[in-house]
Amino acid sequence: MSYFVDRQCQIDDENLPSEAQLTEWVTSALKGRLDAAELSIRIVSPEESRELNHQYRGKDSATNVLSFPFEMPDGIELDLLGDLVVCAEVVAREAHEQNKPLFHHWCHMVVHGVLHLLGFDHINNDDAEEMEQLEKEILASLGIPDPYLLTE
Repeated sequence: MSYFVDRQCQIDDENLPSEAQLTEWVTSALKGRLDAAELSIRIVSPEESRELNHQYRGKDSATNVLSFPFEMPDGIELDLLGDLVVCAEVVAREAHEQNKPLFHHWCHMVVHGVLHLLGFDHINNDDAEEMEQLEKEILASLGIPDPYLLTE
């Protein structure tokens, strides 16, 4: 297995995952699915997240994670999977609101984004159930509890 994660940090915040943590989470999501992959994880401000979310999804708000799969041109073979854009402020706010440890939620968002890069989606109920089950299994392998259970 050969996975390379390029961490691009556009904000200054001491509560961000390291490149090693991001690589561990990506590796857990890709293990058994791909033998090799390269991806970038860009950590951004709410302003950049909102701009990208508006441009690519037509939604005028910041969001936790955006996934941009790499579209391979015909005849070219690369291990490039794509890019994730994660809004640190949204992830931190959600973790607080959901009463979850910050890095558990970070891990969930990275795993969620990687599964999108692999083609998984949650547009209909069946696809959502499949994707959520995969997320729960991957997170459990990292010692992180079910992110969909409500906490008090």
